Amino acid sequence: MGKIPGDYLQRVYAGWLGKIIGIRHGAPIEGWTYETIRDVLGEIEGYPADYLPAFAADDDSNGPLFFLRALELADDPQRLQPQDVAQALLNFAPYEHGFFWWGGYGVSTEHTAYLNLRAGVPAPRSGSVEQNGAAVAEQIGGQIFIDTWGLVSPGNPEQAARLARAAASVMHGGNAVYGGVFVAVCISLAFVREDIGAILAEALSYIPADCEYARVVRAVTDFHAAHAAEGWRKCFAFVHDNFGYDRYPGACHIIPNAAAMALAMLYGEGDFVRTINICNMCGWDTDCNVGNVATILGVLTGLRGVDEDKWIRPINDLLVCSSVVGSLNAMDVPYGAAYIAQWAYRLAGEPMPEPMASILARAVDGCHFEFERSTHAVRARAAGPVYLRNTDEQAHTGLRSLKASLPNARPGDRLDLYRQTYYAPEDFFDSRYDPDFSPLAYPGQALHASVRLADGAMPVRASLYVRDAHHGEIAVAGPVALEPGRWHELAGRIPPLRGARIEEVGVRLQADGLRGGRLGVYLDDFYLDGAPDYSVELDRERAEVWTQSHRAVSQFTRLKGLMYLEDGEMHLTGADFAEAYTGRHDWTDYEAAFALTVQQPGAYACANVRVQGAMRSYAAGFIGEGTFALAKNEGGEYRVLAQAPFDWKPGATYEIAVSAQGDCLSASCGGVTVSARDGAYRSGAVGVSARGGAHIRLKRIEVRGG
Repeated sequence: MGKIPGDYLQRVYAGWLGKIIGIRHGAPIEGWTYETIRDVLGEIEGYPADYLPAFAADDDSNGPLFFLRALELADDPQRLQPQDVAQALLNFAPYEHGFFWWGGYGVSTEHTAYLNLRAGVPAPRSGSVEQNGAAVAEQIGGQIFIDTWGLVSPGNPEQAARLARAAASVMHGGNAVYGGVFVAVCISLAFVREDIGAILAEALSYIPADCEYARVVRAVTDFHAAHAAEGWRKCFAFVHDNFGYDRYPGACHIIPNAAAMALAMLYGEGDFVRTINICNMCGWDTDCNVGNVATILGVLTGLRGVDEDKWIRPINDLLVCSSVVGSLNAMDVPYGAAYIAQWAYRLAGEPMPEPMASILARAVDGCHFEFERSTHAVRARAAGPVYLRNTDEQAHTGLRSLKASLPNARPGDRLDLYRQTYYAPEDFFDSRYDPDFSPLAYPGQALHASVRLADGAMPVRASLYVRDAHHGEIAVAGPVALEPGRWHELAGRIPPLRGARIEEVGVRLQADGLRGGRLGVYLDDFYLDGAPDYSVELDRERAEVWTQSHRAVSQFTRLKGLMYLEDGEMHLTGADFAEAYTGRHDWTDYEAAFALTVQQPGAYACANVRVQGAMRSYAAGFIGEGTFALAKNEGGEYRVLAQAPFDWKPGATYEIAVSAQGDCLSASCGGVTVSARDGAYRSGAVGVSARGGAHIRLKRIEVRGG
């Protein structure tokens, strides 16, 4: 196929944002029938629910982003194998909580395949019909997690099909794999085709002509050709009678939902809003179906015709996830689009165009506003209504920025433009798929923002600040009086803090002068960089109660085991293994110190560094009786790299210091030091782990560098 299309960057954002819009649109009525939707809601024309204050994690967005990270783990991304995707699944999914539906072995496809993989059943056998039976293997997940393989393959359907087949087969088989291939190819073709009917027809050529998935798409296409003027409801009656849930086994079979998707795209006639509303009205697995078609239509049509206030503003670019890596669980939509785009250019062997290449090299998760309509989840706080919009009127770097306007401001009025960098239960409508978080910002880092006074706006002084849960608000830089006609680059280091949990970073704008008017500014290049210098003091942290069964410790994500706070310490224990993590996934070279107590001995009790997930980290601590060791987590099993005799005692508190510098690792405790060289994992967070029934208590973690 040809080169990556010139408008790829804007369209990959539109496709990924479309996915999030579709998921949110369908989530409130997931599992409803057409009749229930019709009788309760009437004609759907917008989001069925507000999800205030924010929309929580959803499996339909967890899967696509984290399975794509298999490209990082693969020996050869160009030849991605099912086992590479299996490792990504095991690495990022918490054990039987969060991420996706844990409905039980033999009930949920994903749960079944996950436990198969954990038990050593390799992919693709782990998700196959031969291993799990058709009723399990052909559930809908084969296509709902597949979007990113199409987004990363613009105009290259062969690549999309190959990658999607490898990914879908980890947890699915038969028609569910064909559905994954079909959807990924549709997305890939949407970058280079203009007609949705032609896209569906061409995508069918990538799956077996005699499979049930192809049969249902052809049947809906033929019905539409004969009855297009009679409306989509007549087609849905045909689908219901011939391809309904009653005709297919399992909890959520892919075929009825594939029919609803094909119907919506054909009768939607290339209109984004009409398509997702029809798809939602059909019922069944609405968030999955609408998410897939919204990705395809987002790429095909872009965001034209999508009302910003109605559809885009409620999202505000926020994407909540529920992996074991807490710093990846509160990301924005542009970050996901940028990550996808980086891999698209790498796979194509092409350089990313400027200025985006330089912008992302500086801070891939920073606020650059280069995607049209993007806000990067920036929020506003003021005494009156604030109007935020993405604009090409001005830019400090690149072509776009965020414009903020507070009409009728008075001298002394304040406008804060900020990013929330930590989330808690009270920030969400519900705890769907159990998200937990680690902060995005840390003491020791530098905060940057570029600000420009809008033409005709009243005088303003600008400064940078952070808000910490335990230390309150802290000034970082400024204030600086903004001069008309020029950009001001603000930067300042967040001071080191002991016992910190930064919850907000922002730009403060103070109305100046003697008379009122419009407070208006442009914001660009809003990002963090630099190394952390802070500590987590567990006596300052809190228990976070989402539901009766979902309880967490602030700042920490849990892989497995029992985790709770008591007497100013965090306890972690498990019958077989237990692990918990905090900090950022992209810290590189740093030193960490842990105040750790082994309350009950077991196989081992350790502090972890360079944690990249459940399958990839280093550990330092007490492995067996009388031993202090440094170990490497290789696919969930720890291999000792270095060890030394150490007469540790249960009940005693020890300071474990770990240094990770390049490929040099060292750990010390009570005068004993062990070291090794290993360059497999060059970045990652921190955490603690216990195995073989060990019960550990954590009082403090200090981190410097990064």
